[in-house]
Amino acid sequence: MDSSSIMVWSVFFAAIGSGYFMYGRKQRAIVPLCIGISLFIFPYFMSSVTMLLIVGIILMAIPYFIKI
Repeated sequence: MDSSSIMVWSVFFAAIGSGYFMYGRKQRAIVPLCIGISLFIFPYFMSSVTMLLIVGIILMAIPYFIKI
């Protein structure tokens, strides 16, 4: 059960990351671009679902608070 949940959440965060990446590339905004890349990569290093969710939600919220 744990590995299937990690897989589903990883795909979800990668989809959100692709949106951030495309937006950052099109608008030439560095924060969404970097967050998009990190949302692609970070699920490979998470072993628990709770940590995956916490880090994913924090990463998704960063562009709302940091406007560069």
